[in-house]
Amino acid sequence: MKHRWFPNAAALRRGMFIRMALALGLACLVGLAPAHAQDAAALRARHDSLRDKLANNPFQRPLLLESAQSSGELKGDVYAVIDQPFATVSPALQGTDHWCDLLMLHLNVKHCSASGKAPNEVLGVAVGRKFDQAIDDAYRVDFNYRLQASGADYLKMQLTAENGPLSTSNYRLAVEAVALDDKRSFVHMSYAYAYGLAARLAMQGYLATTGRDKVGFSITGKGDDGKPVYIDGVRGVVERNTMRYYLAIESYLGAVSAAPADQSEKRLRDWFNATERYAMQLHEVDRDDYLAMKRRELQRQRASAREPGATR
Repeated sequence: MKHRWFPNAAALRRGMFIRMALALGLACLVGLAPAHAQDAAALRARHDSLRDKLANNPFQRPLLLESAQSSGELKGDVYAVIDQPFATVSPALQGTDHWCDLLMLHLNVKHCSASGKAPNEVLGVAVGRKFDQAIDDAYRVDFNYRLQASGADYLKMQLTAENGPLSTSNYRLAVEAVALDDKRSFVHMSYAYAYGLAARLAMQGYLATTGRDKVGFSITGKGDDGKPVYIDGVRGVVERNTMRYYLAIESYLGAVSAAPADQSEKRLRDWFNATERYAMQLHEVDRDDYLAMKRRELQRQRASAREPGATR
Protein backbone atom coordinates (compact mmCIF):
# COMPACT_ATOMS: atom_id res chain seq x y z
CA MET A 1 0.00 0.00 0.00
CA LYS A 2 1.39 3.37 -0.97
CA HIS A 3 1.34 6.13 1.62
CA ARG A 4 0.18 9.63 0.60
CA TRP A 5 2.19 12.55 2.00
CA PHE A 6 0.18 15.15 3.90
CA PRO A 7 2.02 18.40 4.70
CA ASN A 8 2.05 19.47 8.31
CA ALA A 9 0.53 22.76 9.49
CA ALA A 10 3.83 24.68 9.28
CA ALA A 11 4.32 23.61 5.69
CA LEU A 12 0.78 24.65 4.84
CA ARG A 13 1.37 28.08 6.35
CA ARG A 14 4.63 28.49 4.45
CA GLY A 15 2.96 27.51 1.20
CA MET A 16 0.08 29.89 1.83
CA PHE A 17 2.49 32.72 2.67
CA ILE A 18 4.48 32.14 -0.52
CA ARG A 19 1.33 32.08 -2.64
CA MET A 20 0.09 35.28 -1.01
CA ALA A 21 3.46 37.00 -1.47
CA LEU A 22 3.57 35.99 -5.12
CA ALA A 23 0.01 37.14 -5.64
CA LEU A 24 0.68 40.50 -3.98
CA GLY A 25 3.90 40.93 -5.93
CA LEU A 26 2.14 40.23 -9.20
CA ALA A 27 -0.68 42.55 -8.22
CA CYS A 28 1.82 45.33 -7.54
CA LEU A 29 3.55 44.76 -10.86
CA VAL A 30 0.28 44.66 -12.71
CA GLY A 31 -0.94 47.68 -10.77
CA LEU A 32 1.95 49.89 -11.85
CA ALA A 33 0.78 50.31 -15.40
CA PRO A 34 -2.90 51.05 -14.65
CA ALA A 35 -1.98 53.64 -11.98
CA HIS A 36 0.43 55.32 -14.40
CA ALA A 37 -2.15 55.23 -17.17
CA GLN A 38 -4.80 56.66 -14.86
CA ASP A 39 -2.55 59.57 -13.88
CA ALA A 40 -1.79 60.34 -17.53
CA ALA A 41 -5.45 60.04 -18.46
CA ALA A 42 -6.47 62.29 -15.55
CA LEU A 43 -4.03 65.02 -16.61
CA ARG A 44 -5.22 64.81 -20.23
CA ALA A 45 -8.79 65.04 -18.99
CA ARG A 46 -7.81 68.13 -17.01
CA HIS A 47 -6.36 69.62 -20.17
CA ASP A 48 -9.60 68.93 -22.03
CA SER A 49 -11.67 70.53 -19.28
CA LEU A 50 -9.50 73.67 -19.41
CA ARG A 51 -9.49 74.14 -23.19
CA ASP A 52 -11.63 77.28 -23.12
CA LYS A 53 -9.65 78.90 -20.31
CA LEU A 54 -6.34 78.01 -21.94
CA ALA A 55 -7.53 79.57 -25.19
CA ASN A 56 -8.98 82.73 -23.60
CA ASN A 57 -7.08 84.30 -20.72
CA PRO A 58 -5.18 87.48 -19.80
CA PHE A 59 -1.83 85.79 -20.54
CA GLN A 60 -2.77 85.54 -24.24
CA ARG A 61 -1.24 82.09 -24.44
CA PRO A 62 -2.30 78.62 -23.25
CA LEU A 63 -1.55 79.24 -19.58
CA LEU A 64 -3.80 79.31 -16.52
CA LEU A 65 -2.86 80.37 -12.99
CA GLU A 66 -5.05 79.55 -9.99
CA SER A 67 -4.52 80.26 -6.30
CA ALA A 68 -6.23 79.36 -3.05
CA GLN A 69 -5.96 80.33 0.60
CA SER A 70 -7.28 78.13 3.39
CA SER A 71 -6.73 78.20 7.12
CA GLY A 72 -2.95 78.46 7.45
CA GLU A 73 -2.09 77.37 3.91
CA LEU A 74 -1.44 78.97 0.52
CA LYS A 75 -1.38 77.23 -2.84
CA GLY A 76 -0.80 78.17 -6.45
CA ASP A 77 -1.28 76.06 -9.59
CA VAL A 78 -0.15 76.67 -13.15
CA TYR A 79 -1.51 74.71 -16.12
CA ALA A 80 0.16 75.31 -19.46
CA VAL A 81 0.62 73.89 -22.93
CA ILE A 82 4.24 74.19 -24.00
CA ASP A 83 5.72 73.81 -27.46
CA GLN A 84 8.16 71.15 -26.36
CA PRO A 85 7.92 67.41 -27.09
CA PHE A 86 7.54 65.17 -24.07
CA ALA A 87 10.82 63.49 -25.03
CA THR A 88 12.51 66.81 -24.17
CA VAL A 89 10.41 67.72 -21.14
CA SER A 90 10.65 64.46 -19.22
CA PRO A 91 14.44 63.98 -18.97
CA ALA A 92 15.00 67.70 -18.38
CA LEU A 93 12.73 67.71 -15.32
CA GLN A 94 14.28 64.64 -13.74
CA GLY A 95 17.26 64.61 -11.42
CA THR A 96 18.42 66.77 -8.53
CA ASP A 97 21.22 68.41 -10.52
CA HIS A 98 18.72 69.64 -13.09
CA TRP A 99 16.49 70.99 -10.35
CA CYS A 100 19.33 72.87 -8.68
CA ASP A 101 20.06 74.61 -11.99
CA LEU A 102 16.36 75.36 -12.41
CA LEU A 103 15.74 76.69 -8.90
CA MET A 104 18.77 78.97 -9.06
CA LEU A 105 16.95 81.13 -11.62
CA HIS A 106 14.62 82.40 -8.88
CA LEU A 107 15.66 85.71 -7.32
CA ASN A 108 15.40 84.39 -3.77
CA VAL A 109 17.42 81.21 -4.28
CA LYS A 110 21.04 81.90 -3.37
CA HIS A 111 22.54 78.39 -3.47
CA CYS A 112 21.56 74.79 -4.13
CA SER A 113 23.34 71.50 -3.51
CA ALA A 114 22.23 67.91 -4.05
CA SER A 115 22.99 64.96 -1.83
CA GLY A 116 21.89 61.37 -1.25
CA LYS A 117 20.76 58.66 -3.60
CA ALA A 118 17.30 57.61 -4.75
CA PRO A 119 14.89 57.34 -3.05
CA ASN A 120 16.51 59.58 -0.42
CA GLU A 121 17.77 62.48 -2.51
CA VAL A 122 17.81 65.94 -0.94
CA LEU A 123 18.21 69.45 -2.31
CA GLY A 124 19.76 71.86 0.17
CA VAL A 125 18.45 75.26 -0.91
CA ALA A 126 19.57 78.59 0.57
CA VAL A 127 16.69 81.09 0.43
CA GLY A 128 17.36 84.78 0.93
CA ARG A 129 16.73 88.33 -0.21
CA LYS A 130 16.46 89.66 -3.75
CA PHE A 131 20.00 91.02 -3.76
CA ASP A 132 23.53 89.76 -3.13
CA GLN A 133 23.71 87.91 0.15
CA ALA A 134 26.16 85.61 1.89
CA ILE A 135 24.97 82.01 2.14
CA ASP A 136 25.41 82.11 5.91
CA ASP A 137 22.85 84.93 6.05
CA ALA A 138 20.29 82.95 4.04
CA TYR A 139 17.85 80.35 5.36
CA ARG A 140 18.52 76.71 4.42
CA VAL A 141 15.56 74.59 3.36
CA ASP A 142 16.08 70.87 2.74
CA PHE A 143 13.77 69.56 0.03
CA ASN A 144 13.21 65.83 -0.39
CA TYR A 145 13.21 64.97 -4.09
CA ARG A 146 10.89 62.21 -5.30
CA LEU A 147 10.40 60.98 -8.84
CA GLN A 148 6.92 59.52 -8.53
CA ALA A 149 6.30 58.45 -12.14
CA SER A 150 8.34 58.36 -15.32
CA GLY A 151 6.97 56.75 -18.44
CA ALA A 152 6.79 57.14 -22.19
CA ASP A 153 4.13 59.83 -21.98
CA TYR A 154 3.77 60.88 -18.33
CA LEU A 155 6.05 62.37 -15.65
CA LYS A 156 5.41 63.27 -12.03
CA MET A 157 7.92 64.58 -9.47
CA GLN A 158 7.74 66.41 -6.16
CA LEU A 159 9.91 68.46 -3.82
CA THR A 160 8.82 68.55 -0.18
CA ALA A 161 10.24 70.27 2.91
CA GLU A 162 8.95 70.07 6.47
CA ASN A 163 10.18 73.49 7.57
CA GLY A 164 10.95 76.89 6.05
CA PRO A 165 11.66 80.45 7.22
CA LEU A 166 9.51 82.18 9.85
CA SER A 167 7.28 79.28 10.94
CA THR A 168 6.39 78.29 7.38
CA SER A 169 6.17 74.55 6.83
CA ASN A 170 4.95 71.70 4.65
CA TYR A 171 6.40 73.04 1.41
CA ARG A 172 5.36 71.20 -1.75
CA LEU A 173 6.50 71.93 -5.27
CA ALA A 174 5.12 69.31 -7.66
CA VAL A 175 5.27 68.98 -11.42
CA GLU A 176 3.47 66.58 -13.70
CA ALA A 177 3.56 66.52 -17.48
CA VAL A 178 1.90 64.52 -20.23
CA ALA A 179 2.43 64.30 -23.97
CA LEU A 180 -0.29 65.92 -26.07
CA ASP A 181 1.22 65.13 -29.47
CA ASP A 182 4.66 64.86 -31.06
CA LYS A 183 5.42 68.55 -30.52
CA ARG A 184 3.51 69.66 -27.42
CA SER A 185 3.25 68.78 -23.74
CA PHE A 186 0.80 69.75 -21.03
CA VAL A 187 2.37 70.75 -17.71
CA HIS A 188 0.81 71.20 -14.29
CA MET A 189 2.94 72.79 -11.56
CA SER A 190 1.73 73.17 -7.98
CA TYR A 191 3.38 75.25 -5.25
CA ALA A 192 2.07 75.27 -1.68
CA TYR A 193 3.10 75.83 1.92
CA ALA A 194 1.63 76.27 5.39
CA TYR A 195 2.29 79.26 7.64
CA GLY A 196 2.10 79.96 11.35
CA LEU A 197 1.84 83.03 13.55
CA ALA A 198 5.36 84.34 12.93
CA ALA A 199 4.93 84.08 9.16
CA ARG A 200 1.51 85.73 9.36
CA LEU A 201 2.90 88.69 11.30
CA ALA A 202 5.88 89.03 8.95
CA MET A 203 3.53 88.92 5.97
CA GLN A 204 1.33 91.62 7.47
CA GLY A 205 4.39 93.82 7.93
CA TYR A 206 5.54 93.20 4.36
CA LEU A 207 2.10 93.91 2.89
CA ALA A 208 1.85 97.12 4.88
CA THR A 209 5.22 98.42 3.65
CA THR A 210 7.29 97.25 0.65
CA GLY A 211 4.58 94.88 -0.59
CA ARG A 212 1.79 97.42 -0.24
CA ASP A 213 1.34 98.08 -3.97
CA LYS A 214 2.15 94.61 -5.27
CA VAL A 215 -0.51 92.48 -6.95
CA GLY A 216 -0.98 89.00 -8.31
CA PHE A 217 -2.47 87.78 -11.58
CA SER A 218 -6.07 86.86 -10.79
CA ILE A 219 -8.55 89.54 -11.85
CA THR A 220 -11.14 90.33 -9.19
CA GLY A 221 -13.09 92.99 -11.06
CA LYS A 222 -12.78 96.30 -12.88
CA GLY A 223 -12.00 99.75 -11.58
CA ASP A 224 -13.87 102.95 -12.33
CA ASP A 225 -11.54 103.45 -15.29
CA GLY A 226 -12.50 100.08 -16.73
CA LYS A 227 -9.09 98.55 -16.11
CA PRO A 228 -8.79 95.17 -14.39
CA VAL A 229 -8.32 95.01 -10.63
CA TYR A 230 -5.81 92.33 -9.61
CA ILE A 231 -5.78 90.30 -6.45
CA ASP A 232 -3.44 91.51 -3.73
CA GLY A 233 -2.51 90.41 -0.21
CA VAL A 234 -1.20 86.95 0.57
CA ARG A 235 -2.79 85.36 -2.49
CA GLY A 236 -0.97 87.91 -4.59
CA VAL A 237 2.25 86.79 -2.92
CA VAL A 238 1.73 83.10 -3.67
CA GLU A 239 0.68 83.85 -7.25
CA ARG A 240 3.86 85.81 -7.91
CA ASN A 241 6.09 83.08 -6.52
CA THR A 242 4.18 80.34 -8.31
CA MET A 243 4.66 82.16 -11.60
CA ARG A 244 8.37 82.73 -10.92
CA TYR A 245 8.91 79.00 -10.40
CA TYR A 246 6.87 78.11 -13.44
CA LEU A 247 8.81 80.54 -15.64
CA ALA A 248 11.99 78.91 -14.34
CA ILE A 249 10.69 75.60 -15.70
CA GLU A 250 9.95 77.15 -19.09
CA SER A 251 13.33 78.88 -19.23
CA TYR A 252 15.15 75.70 -18.26
CA LEU A 253 13.37 73.69 -20.94
CA GLY A 254 14.00 76.40 -23.53
CA ALA A 255 17.76 76.19 -23.00
CA VAL A 256 18.09 72.42 -23.29
CA SER A 257 18.79 72.58 -27.03
CA ALA A 258 21.51 75.23 -26.66
CA ALA A 259 25.19 74.33 -26.57
CA PRO A 260 26.16 73.16 -23.05
CA ALA A 261 28.47 76.14 -22.55
CA ASP A 262 25.64 78.54 -23.40
CA GLN A 263 22.79 76.98 -21.43
CA SER A 264 23.34 78.72 -18.11
CA GLU A 265 23.47 82.21 -19.59
CA LYS A 266 20.48 81.54 -21.84
CA ARG A 267 18.42 80.34 -18.87
CA LEU A 268 19.21 83.49 -16.89
CA ARG A 269 18.38 85.84 -19.75
CA ASP A 270 15.21 83.98 -20.71
CA TRP A 271 13.95 83.89 -17.12
CA PHE A 272 14.46 87.61 -16.63
CA ASN A 273 12.85 88.42 -19.98
CA ALA A 274 9.91 86.17 -19.14
CA THR A 275 9.31 87.89 -15.80
CA GLU A 276 9.50 91.30 -17.45
CA ARG A 277 6.52 90.37 -19.64
CA TYR A 278 4.60 90.60 -16.37
CA ALA A 279 6.53 93.52 -14.94
CA MET A 280 3.58 94.86 -12.96
CA GLN A 281 3.61 91.71 -10.86
CA LEU A 282 7.16 90.40 -11.10
CA HIS A 283 9.63 93.24 -11.63
CA GLU A 284 12.03 93.54 -8.70
CA VAL A 285 15.51 94.39 -10.01
CA ASP A 286 17.07 95.66 -13.21
CA ARG A 287 18.29 93.22 -15.82
CA ASP A 288 22.02 93.92 -15.39
CA ASP A 289 21.75 93.65 -11.61
CA TYR A 290 19.95 90.31 -11.85
CA LEU A 291 22.43 88.84 -14.32
CA ALA A 292 25.47 90.02 -12.33
CA MET A 293 24.05 88.67 -9.07
CA LYS A 294 23.16 85.29 -10.54
CA ARG A 295 26.50 84.89 -12.28
CA ARG A 296 28.25 85.44 -8.95
CA GLU A 297 25.94 83.01 -7.17
CA LEU A 298 26.46 80.32 -9.80
CA GLN A 299 30.22 80.82 -9.72
CA ARG A 300 30.14 80.48 -5.93
CA GLN A 301 28.04 77.34 -6.24
CA ARG A 302 30.40 75.73 -8.74
CA ALA A 303 33.38 76.58 -6.53
CA SER A 304 31.78 75.04 -3.45
CA ALA A 305 30.90 71.90 -5.43
CA ARG A 306 34.61 71.41 -6.22
CA GLU A 307 35.63 71.52 -2.56
CA PRO A 308 36.68 68.17 -1.00
CA GLY A 309 33.75 66.40 0.59
CA ALA A 310 31.18 68.69 -0.99
CA THR A 311 27.82 67.34 -2.05
CA ARG A 312 27.36 67.13 -5.77
